Amino acid sequence: MSSTAGQVINCKAAVAWSAKSPLSIETIQVAPPKAHEVRVKILFTAVCHTDAYTLDGHDPEGLFPVVLGHEGSGVVESVGEGVTGFAVGDHVVPLYVPQCKECEYCKNPKTNLCQKIRISQGNGFMPDGTSRFTCNGKQLFHFMGCSTFSEYTVVADISLCKVNKEAPLEKVSLLGCGISTGYGAVLNTCKVEEGSTVAVWGLGAVGLAVIMGAKAAGAKRIIGIDLIESKFESAKFFGATECINPKSVQLPDGKSFQAWLVENYDGGFDYTFECIGNVHTMRQALEAAHKGWGVSCIIGVAGAGQEIATRPFQLVTGRTWKGTAFGGWKSVDSVPKLVEDYLNKKLLIDEFITHRYHIDDINTAFDVLHKGESLRSVLAFEKN
Repeated sequence: MSSTAGQVINCKAAVAWSAKSPLSIETIQVAPPKAHEVRVKILFTAVCHTDAYTLDGHDPEGLFPVVLGHEGSGVVESVGEGVTGFAVGDHVVPLYVPQCKECEYCKNPKTNLCQKIRISQGNGFMPDGTSRFTCNGKQLFHFMGCSTFSEYTVVADISLCKVNKEAPLEKVSLLGCGISTGYGAVLNTCKVEEGSTVAVWGLGAVGLAVIMGAKAAGAKRIIGIDLIESKFESAKFFGATECINPKSVQLPDGKSFQAWLVENYDGGFDYTFECIGNVHTMRQALEAAHKGWGVSCIIGVAGAGQEIATRPFQLVTGRTWKGTAFGGWKSVDSVPKLVEDYLNKKLLIDEFITHRYHIDDINTAFDVLHKGESLRSVLAFEKN
């Protein structure tokens, strides 16, 4: 047992007191885990667009005050009653999509969307409907069942997986969201075949993970699409065969970018992926998919209340529109395997880390993300 087991821990966390304001570094109290919960000492956390989306007030279900963060890694500090799969000292990755292995969703091979704790997680609470976080006497909400922007967090035992201790925790933190999502969209959701043509809208971390997956699947042409041309070099490193800035394409009057793509790329692409969260580029991606068999996959999360549009004829003539969450991976089973793929050099992670900060500098990491200058910033809780 650890010396802190059963006790409230005082620790550092980046707290979001309200939307649209910077995170505040605070000392918070983290209660011990209850039944089927695990308290984790977080060593590394990354900053993802989903955290920014909530912090910037775009999330209709966003709750404040809250401890954000859902891409992290750490070590088990203590376990609650009834926890059998984890022991103190285990290296772990929190999972915002849990896997209970008991609900009808977990038992269905077609989905990874475990529903066991969805309602309490969406309400910012642990499965029993309460929080483990307080600060200055105020309750703080949990975020996506993870809350990795705290030196200690408490998660449900179904929202956590144990990973190989050989793998550096700084690196595997990124498998908690972005890389797994993009890579899995290709391999699981769309099952891209060898020799396919692929186009990717948005060359952030998720888009590059899609490109990495498309290359692994043996796609023959991989087109990266983004307005920021400084991203093209890394896209090509990950496997893009060419990149396009839609703003630099000379379109005749009345012709859409997607029509231009269809005309210039043999009738369109076998697979397209939208990694931005923009309903207009979602339409572009669908309509640039090949007539008769093209598949378009939505990965990016659009703003509250936004709707997608196309003409039904696009689907009648053989295109498929689909979406994915966490890349279709059944999380508890899959993330440890992705860690092994990384250790066996089948999966790149290091190359996604463009910035490193201490947790005290988390607002700088958000600034860099907003400017489009980073793929992933990893924050450490301990000073080197």
